[in-house]
Amino acid sequence: MSTSAPPNATFSRESLEQVLKRRFFFAPAFEIYGGVSGLYDYGPPGCAFQANIVDTWRKHFILEEDMLEVDCTMLTPHEVLKTSGHVEKFADWMCKDLKTGEIFRADHLVEEVLESRLKGDKAARGIAVEAGEEDDDKKKRKKKVKEIKNIKLDDEVVAEYENILAQIDGFSGPQLGELIIKYEIHNPTTNGKLEPPVEFNLMFETAIGPSGNLKGYLRPETAQGQFLNFNKLLEFNNEKMPFASASIGKSFRNEIAPRAGLLRVREFLMAEIEHFVDPDDKSHAKFDQVKHIELSFLPKEVQESGSTELIKKSIGEAVATGLVDNETLGYFIARIYLFLIKIGVDVNRLRFRQHMSNEMAHYASDCWDAELQTSYGWIECVGCADRSAYDLTVHAARTNEKLVVRQPLAEPITIEQFEIEIAKKKFGPKFRKDAGAIEKWLLNRSQTELENFGKELSTAGKISVKIDGVEGETELDTDLIKIEKVKRTEHIREFTPNVIEPSFGIGRIIYSIFEHQFWSRPEDADRGVLSLPPLVAPTKVLLVPLSNSADLKPVVEKVSNFLRKQQIPFKVDDSSASIGKRYARNDELGTPFGITIDFESVKDESVTLRERDSTKQVRGTYEDIIAAIKNITYFGSSWNESTAKLTPFETQATDA
Repeated sequence: MSTSAPPNATFSRESLEQVLKRRFFFAPAFEIYGGVSGLYDYGPPGCAFQANIVDTWRKHFILEEDMLEVDCTMLTPHEVLKTSGHVEKFADWMCKDLKTGEIFRADHLVEEVLESRLKGDKAARGIAVEAGEEDDDKKKRKKKVKEIKNIKLDDEVVAEYENILAQIDGFSGPQLGELIIKYEIHNPTTNGKLEPPVEFNLMFETAIGPSGNLKGYLRPETAQGQFLNFNKLLEFNNEKMPFASASIGKSFRNEIAPRAGLLRVREFLMAEIEHFVDPDDKSHAKFDQVKHIELSFLPKEVQESGSTELIKKSIGEAVATGLVDNETLGYFIARIYLFLIKIGVDVNRLRFRQHMSNEMAHYASDCWDAELQTSYGWIECVGCADRSAYDLTVHAARTNEKLVVRQPLAEPITIEQFEIEIAKKKFGPKFRKDAGAIEKWLLNRSQTELENFGKELSTAGKISVKIDGVEGETELDTDLIKIEKVKRTEHIREFTPNVIEPSFGIGRIIYSIFEHQFWSRPEDADRGVLSLPPLVAPTKVLLVPLSNSADLKPVVEKVSNFLRKQQIPFKVDDSSASIGKRYARNDELGTPFGITIDFESVKDESVTLRERDSTKQVRGTYEDIIAAIKNITYFGSSWNESTAKLTPFETQATDA
């Protein structure tokens, strides 16, 4: 079944937002108290749509890929997120108006102002600017924003702006500050000057327990719980590698300036996968099944050159040429693509953007974002990164708990490595209560650290180190420790897995699909249609009795009971409105099918089936009609295939 707007259909963000609000897909939380920016409640259709997307995600990934699902707590102790790096680095750059105190997210402000200046330049040159609705914040200050004036820019300045916008995700705070000064970017409302950008940590801080002594945070992602349970998951998987865990749940980020509805919020649903793989073998057993899939890529080199031109090639070619780092990463990129298309994303508004060199996490070997184009621009909705062994390594070092895989070797191997020998008889009396902490610290040093310490011992006769929990510097000489390179025969290979992590922002995906699938009927701009795929549509069937006649009620009840037994979500609309109006208001809800029960139905139990997008109708027994609905919705059959044995039906004014 096709789920896309006809070529002559039109899209209006304003019309879409009216429908989403009126039909209670979602709404600002605490609205009667004035609301809180970045917090939203889902209504019945939005809740059902989200549940269907999550169900599809669970089947597409967890079931098809045989993943291990976990549900971890949302409260996370400070120590865990300090170790993972979130306490130090999980931040965005914000800048403040010196006079009013108004706060802006620096990269968004630069992007917004430069884009508005480019629009003004196009208007001054007489170039048509692509139509698009503005968000509420822009509407409020449009008259005051000087950058929107139709001012012609020099060609060199236009090129500079375009180059900056192509790389906007990669700028550091100081670099954003330089851009704000260079291009005289001020508060768009007051024209007031801004302070230099400063970092703002995005985590919500809290206290665990009544004493308040245990500091914690609401989790900013679902990943850490999966890493900390690695040993349990490996054991549950019978020690077999590779394997993947998955988690679906709420995460929290204290966004600086939430905007654009569900696209930037403070509480949101995530679905994350941690695929643990051998660092020496990142091939994927099922890569051949997806290698033919053609995708649109925006590599880092293209962005760094100031361009946004997409490169189209198969995922097989992308991996073979080194554009995508390895097969497992490529496999998940392709699976992400298939999932997004299945739930209603427009393939022509989907691209995979590679993180630039100055944007990539220091531990990641490659990272791609699935971005969806909306009236707000390109929006990151899924991240897919090779996080190397960073997470397991840092948590193991902090807790002294080995998070490794041990595999028997077919043939023993001889290895050379640095080992530390501790003179325990002297160690205890010298360091007393700190002896245990110092010993644990020493035994958890890497080979590189041991090599460097060994060199220092041989030249200086001692080393001085700072150890957490031990006051002052700890001095260790050759009487206390020895570091030597020794040969050892190994029968077991021990390694820390690397992690491939696909991470999905469900709310962002939901809103993008709304935009991709909403349109107005060409004959009536007020008749909006939400062309959600039947698989994820909140309700699959609208049951419409032709009238309130008592003669029709037994048939309505019979068809309703049959739909319930088939577990197909449906609604009955027996209101006094015309059939056309009843269908029209359910087109807005994304309901893909309508079943009309009329007086012929009383005679022979035949009903009429209407398809939402084309408004085509066919007639048959209610069992055959519902079988067709089930085949289209749950088994991927096309409309033509599923209705081939049904009778085409034409009537006047049904959709009037």
